[in-house]
Amino acid sequence: MIDIILSLICFVVTLALYYFNKKLYRQKRTLLLMPLLFTPIVLVLLLVTTHVSYQDYIGETHWLLWFLGPSTIAFAVPVYENLHIIRRHWMSLSAGVLTAILVAVFTSVWLAKFLALPMEVQRSLAVRSVTTPFALAAAKQLGGQPDLVALFTVITGLFGMTIGDIMFLRLAVKSRLAKGAGLGASSHGAGTAKAYEMGPEEGMVSSLVMMLAGVATVVAAPLIGILMW
Repeated sequence: MIDIILSLICFVVTLALYYFNKKLYRQKRTLLLMPLLFTPIVLVLLLVTTHVSYQDYIGETHWLLWFLGPSTIAFAVPVYENLHIIRRHWMSLSAGVLTAILVAVFTSVWLAKFLALPMEVQRSLAVRSVTTPFALAAAKQLGGQPDLVALFTVITGLFGMTIGDIMFLRLAVKSRLAKGAGLGASSHGAGTAKAYEMGPEEGMVSSLVMMLAGVATVVAAPLIGILMW
């Protein structure tokens, strides 16, 4: 009975916080109030003050992670509706996806090796730049730790979403296609959410690049694992 009550409380609190956070963010769009940043901070504070362990919380709400898969696939709808843009720029998009995967994987692994981090951490960092469902699938083949993979993926997405506008301004990037591709390739779901705030074309391209990068990373995971030895 206690487990059922705890499960219900965790479910209601998580969804309620996210819902009200989104309403607040629509009224005042500041970095701190971003739902993907502010809601986890509040949840962590609540868990600490109520002495609910992370294991208990994730054990009662882990099924919410299942929705990551359908929500990621849902990004395919605007992609399908804008196939004409994909046909026109397929070569640029393909080259961008390949470059993004190579840069993300090798810089992460190289830095982890340079810092002499444990192999488990290295394998978890290798797939940090693709969206969570794909990252977990790829990490399973690499021998990464699921909790670490999820953490690194979220941090990467939040960081890219936060500094995306600044980087585009500094580098004088004006192309909608380039902005969307950059956010989707480097910041996956969080970056795609930011891209849709910029415009429908940026969001569509970001969705496409995010999914292509995820699929390609999962397919290439065995090869990445061999290269990491």
